[in-house]
Amino acid sequence: MVDSGVHAELEVTGSVCRVVEASETVDVESVTRAADPTDSSTTVEFTADADADLDDVAEVFQYGERAVYRFERTSQSGTDCACEFVERHDTPTRHVGADDGAVVLSFVVSDLDALRDIVADLRDTFEDVSLRRLTRSGHQDGETDLVFVDRTALTDRQREILETAHRMGYFEHPRGSNATEVSAALDINRSTFAEHLAAAQSKLLDAVLDS
Repeated sequence: MVDSGVHAELEVTGSVCRVVEASETVDVESVTRAADPTDSSTTVEFTADADADLDDVAEVFQYGERAVYRFERTSQSGTDCACEFVERHDTPTRHVGADDGAVVLSFVVSDLDALRDIVADLRDTFEDVSLRRLTRSGHQDGETDLVFVDRTALTDRQREILETAHRMGYFEHPRGSNATEVSAALDINRSTFAEHLAAAQSKLLDAVLDS
């Protein structure tokens, strides 16, 4: 039994992609990618509201109030796409999504050291990296893998924001509420919510990965 594998789901802001741009105004789901090795290009499809006002994408299929959109992306040596960035670390992405201007991706690595390396490099490249979910492989012989998080490392405001976001389903997939709705419930603007949430998640991510 593999006992060191790690399945991570990260949210990355600052990734430049038409899917991410579209997620700022419409509900995006079912993102798929197909690479063409002959010309270093990638065809990307995603589902969103039908007849959405989206630039530089083609609507290829429609069903009811939803439609499938397609565009082609050329790979670059210095990529600004989080998906391609992770894959250039010899790590395939298992799931790709976009939500409220951020890309959400999951992947599997061999151990926490490999995850640390990817997260550190992502943080050097993109605006913010938040851990949404972390799953370790099962252990043999009843072994456990406990991680102790010092809640006092969070400010009262950060804890309030995390608790409110969790209660409103912000971390669920698909989300039960978006950043605008959570910030309204907290009576703060969206940028303040994002700032406090990023700081809190960064502390939790450090605690998990440094344990």
